Amino acid sequence: MEIRQPVPPFTEETATQKVRMAEDAWNTRDPERVSLVYTVDTHWRNRSEFLDGRDAVKAFLRRKWNRELDYRLIKELWAFGGNRIAVRFAYECHDDSGQWYRSYGNENWEFNEAGLMVHRYASINDLPIAESERKYHWPLGRRPDDHPGLSELGF
Repeated sequence: MEIRQPVPPFTEETATQKVRMAEDAWNTRDPERVSLVYTVDTHWRNRSEFLDGRDAVKAFLRRKWNRELDYRLIKELWAFGGNRIAVRFAYECHDDSGQWYRSYGNENWEFNEAGLMVHRYASINDLPIAESERKYHWPLGRRPDDHPGLSELGF
C-alpha cells in the first residue's frame, strides 16, 4: 500500500505540514507528481467539475496548467480533525492574452489511513487583477520560506 506521510489522525503540526507539502507539489505544476497524493479512486469537485480517479485528476491538471500560466499558489491551514483538513488558498496566474487573475478558494480534504487523499472539494472565485497588483513574485516553483503567507498578505 502506498503511504504518504503524514498520516491521520492529524495534529496541528502534521496538518500544517500536509498543507505545505500540497502547496509545494502544486507549485511544481507537474500533474504526474501532484496526482500521486490522491487515491486511484479519488473523488473531486473542483468548481463545477466532478472528477473520479487519479487519471481524471492528471488530465484535469494538464488542462489547468496549460491555460493558467505562471501559476503560483499559497495554501493555509484553516481547520483539521481526525482524517480531514480544511484549507484556504489563493493563487495568481495569467491567461494566454496576458490577463492576470487572483483566484481565492477553500478546499475540504479527506484522507485514508495511508495519508492519500480520497476526497477533495474545492470552491474557487476568480478576480481579474492588473499585473501591478500581483503579490506573488517568487521564481516559479516552491514558495520561499520567507515569503508572506495568506494571513500576512491580508488575504
